Amino acid sequence: MAVKKYLTLTLLFFVSVVAFVSSSYAVEKKYETWNAIIDEMDVILNDAYDLYFMKDPEKAKARVNNAYFGFYEKHGVERAVMSYISGKRGTDTEYQFAKIKRLMSDGVPNKTVRAEIDVILKMLHEDANELDGKKESGWSVLLASFIIIFREGLEAILVIAAISAYLVRSGNIRMVKVVYMSSLFAVFASVLAAIALNSIVNLSGANQEIIEGVAMLTATIVLFFISNWMFSKAEAEAWKNYVEDKVKSAISSGSSIALGFAAFLAVFREGAETILFYQAMLSESKEHMDMVWYGLALGTLVLAVIFIIIRFGTMRLPLKPFFIGTSILMYIMAIAFAGGGVKELQEADIIQVTPVDYVHSIEVLGIYPTAETLAPQLFMVMLVALSILYYKTNYNKKRKKH
Repeated sequence: MAVKKYLTLTLLFFVSVVAFVSSSYAVEKKYETWNAIIDEMDVILNDAYDLYFMKDPEKAKARVNNAYFGFYEKHGVERAVMSYISGKRGTDTEYQFAKIKRLMSDGVPNKTVRAEIDVILKMLHEDANELDGKKESGWSVLLASFIIIFREGLEAILVIAAISAYLVRSGNIRMVKVVYMSSLFAVFASVLAAIALNSIVNLSGANQEIIEGVAMLTATIVLFFISNWMFSKAEAEAWKNYVEDKVKSAISSGSSIALGFAAFLAVFREGAETILFYQAMLSESKEHMDMVWYGLALGTLVLAVIFIIIRFGTMRLPLKPFFIGTSILMYIMAIAFAGGGVKELQEADIIQVTPVDYVHSIEVLGIYPTAETLAPQLFMVMLVALSILYYKTNYNKKRKKH
């Protein structure tokens, strides 16, 4: 039954993507090469320096934003770099844009801003040369398409599968439908958000980053709450008491809402961006359009296998390691979302950027080389450690009483 529901969710995702993308990908491509896009960004970024040189940092930052949101994101350079070069390279480039704007806000000497603009121009031209030098084959398009859906969907699948497995093991199988329906609702919400982000000027650019950042930080709080809840039930006696308290089959309304909300946020936070990525890919891969769909299908199949392994493969595990493992997964996801959420708000200029040069990006864990992203993650690690210590101490006290 669960597999059927997941396959239905997957099919509806395909239909939703096709419904939006098929109406948009036929738009004529404005630029013939990646270098043509970067050449225009080159002009804009040099113009930004000229404005800064003339003591107008606000207009200078606006021009940097124009280069980033109006070209790097809008014309698919970010997607191409992350798909065909590396996710780390895309993240490093994003932070270089943010670094330049921070330096302009700080009023640093002109030569410092000039040096950092030269750095990003060098990076952009290197990437354009590499992208233009790659002869696009059907297999490369398939791989890029696979990477997009796998990278963007993995975290959502982990969250949904872990929560679903927990509900089944806890005797609350009826509540699994809340998770699935929340995920399904998030798919359609993602489609609507993608249409809005693509069509409405006021929701483009930095506002997209704000939406994603707020969703990720909200997910951090919800996942931390769920992690604590799961971990507190890890010991056999705690589990026995829990079952008795809940009459063996019910979850409080507050907890069920939290579970559904976690599933919704896990899907929604990347859903709209994923759809926009595929829209851009279809517009650029007219000769290998079928490979885009094959890559999407293959990535979705792999995610389905991961879901099934977690959802059903963990059913035979003893309760204690199962609950501990599930809660640890949720803790890790919460910590990763904390870093990713701040990163999105940095890109939207809501939070400043303070580089930490000795840290390297690890996108899957939400680790990025800035003090602002690392601080909430360190705070989350401390909270997790204190939570685990609290539950273990509390459990030991109860054992001594008995």
